[in-house]
Amino acid sequence: LQEAGVAVPKGQVAKSPDEAYAIAKKLGSKDVVIKAQVLAGGRGKGTFESGLKGGVKIVFSPEEAKAVSSQMIGKKLFTKQTGEKGRICNQVLVCERRYPRREYYFAITMERSFQGPVLIGSSQGGVNIEDVAAETPEAIVKEPIDIVEGIKKESAVRLAQKMGFPPSVIDSAAENMVKLYNLFLKYDATMVEINPMVEDSDGAVLCMDAKINFDSNSAYRQKKIFDLRDWTQEDERDKDASKADLNYIGLDGNIGCLVNGAGLAMATMDIIKLHGGTPANFLDVGGGATVHQVTEAFKLITSDKKVLAILVNIFGGIMRCDVIAQGIVMAVKDLEIKIPIVVRLQGTRVDDAK
Repeated sequence: LQEAGVAVPKGQVAKSPDEAYAIAKKLGSKDVVIKAQVLAGGRGKGTFESGLKGGVKIVFSPEEAKAVSSQMIGKKLFTKQTGEKGRICNQVLVCERRYPRREYYFAITMERSFQGPVLIGSSQGGVNIEDVAAETPEAIVKEPIDIVEGIKKESAVRLAQKMGFPPSVIDSAAENMVKLYNLFLKYDATMVEINPMVEDSDGAVLCMDAKINFDSNSAYRQKKIFDLRDWTQEDERDKDASKADLNYIGLDGNIGCLVNGAGLAMATMDIIKLHGGTPANFLDVGGGATVHQVTEAFKLITSDKKVLAILVNIFGGIMRCDVIAQGIVMAVKDLEIKIPIVVRLQGTRVDDAK
């Protein structure tokens, strides 16, 4: 955000308590905020395994910054989103404290009804936007952007006015929105969320907290962004799936699924639910899977100890059924799978597969 010229509080990331001390001292601010860097929402209301309550803390000296960060770094933070597994905190953001006069919500995302990007704003920032949408939907305003023409400042000004920014800071708010939109496009983001965007006690507009989602399909040209990926924040199975180029999402059920094509995979999961079962995962091997990938897919599925059976549902269009069959045979031999496997194969080279 700083590189894009967006106004944010001064601060740096610390990977150790000593670094947190040095950054806090360098900032020279009486009040400093320590924010746990974990990929989960609800940090402020979370609890660390060290016993520390809250993943966002205000401290009043470099010494206190060091003490608080020592209770965060290297410890698991448990929030509503992380569940009982928690997420390890490897680093903290140490930044100056700013005093908001007013708080707003701002986001950029893609919306089907507008057939393109849309700016979303609300006068009710600093709170859960889902709650605002449910309780006071009229407080949320939108401004669609023509993807070909790009963003115009008047669109951002119009949204800032609807959000309730005072006239004295509307230009500043609009400039930040334009910069955020340009960042959204430049880095192939699917969502940029600023909550809250504030007018502080000095009359400055600042982006106090940001969440950005990036399109994984752009990894080949957004190396700078995807090199920042912290695998310790993700499920080990997600890491293995990414390495094997498989689309995998772990769920809470006990029936493992191996399917080709996202549509068929979702339909398969629906049918399992319809008949009283619960899927243990979403796993799409795609249309060009190799024997190795199929074997890796079985490793992923069987690594979940809750799985009591596996359903393989393949429609061979581009995907060859015999490749799937070879992968199944290899996986059963290599992994010594003891649980039942139900296989449905239809399409290209199905006779060879059988």
